[in-house]
Amino acid sequence: MKLSRRAFTQCFAATTGLVALPSFARSELSLGPATLTTVSDGRLVLPGQLIFEPMPRDALPPILAEFGLSPDRLTPECNLALFRDGTHTVLFDVGSGPDFMPTAGSVVDSLNALGLAPEDVTHVIFTHAHPDHIWGLLDDFDEPLFSEATYMMGRREWDYWWNPNTVNTIGEARAAFAVGAKRRMQMIEDSVVLFDDGDEVLPGISALFTPGHTPGHMGFEIRQGSESALVVGDAIGNHHVAFRKPNWESGSDQDGPLAVRSRTMLLDRLAAEQMTVVGFHLPDGGIGRVEAVDDGFRFVR
Repeated sequence: MKLSRRAFTQCFAATTGLVALPSFARSELSLGPATLTTVSDGRLVLPGQLIFEPMPRDALPPILAEFGLSPDRLTPECNLALFRDGTHTVLFDVGSGPDFMPTAGSVVDSLNALGLAPEDVTHVIFTHAHPDHIWGLLDDFDEPLFSEATYMMGRREWDYWWNPNTVNTIGEARAAFAVGAKRRMQMIEDSVVLFDDGDEVLPGISALFTPGHTPGHMGFEIRQGSESALVVGDAIGNHHVAFRKPNWESGSDQDGPLAVRSRTMLLDRLAAEQMTVVGFHLPDGGIGRVEAVDDGFRFVR
């Protein structure tokens, strides 16, 4: 589906008059001697059609009713995963910063609530380069906010947004995404560490290629002894239709069919292995488990 500029304009217009929500650590999980915490970057305010437009008109309303959702407006949380093992303090993505939506961009306040400053972060690992995941990279002086961190991104994701043709081929509605990503990536060009599918990017953290939402989207399996969790970014983008009807294409994905394959692979594995899932836009802090049910899957806190 080709999203219109109007749809994205409505997305921003919907936030008029809203202020950022309180910031705090939302959920925490122990993984052996390490901890995995989600910290809030606020939430987005999106027009429903951004996700629902390509979905079956007759089958969608019962799912919306089940979850108490409006077809017109969605307000997903933004939950950044924070991994600490005593040596590394790893932040997965950096949030929106101040320039995307007034309801998002509050990760620094959330880190402060944990007694952490940006310079305490040793590594930033990106799932992908959409605005709510990378636009928070720069501070007020256009310098990398997490000044002591090593920045890491999947090679395919980096190459896609770095390509000068992307801004012309991504579609008019997402052209600003490409410009914004490239500007921020230029600030870490000389120091970024690139990795590929299956690489152990840090001890106990392995990359898992989950394309579709973006061409190079990555998830990450975190394993400490017998305990593990899977940071899925936006490969599982919500707790409602993505779980109930994982085979439905979503308007938020750049490649709908490929995103379906990644999403179903993740849900099948998470349900079978009962591995903890950490989702950027999943509710109540984004940490939970996946349960297989007759009509698909269920997110369980």
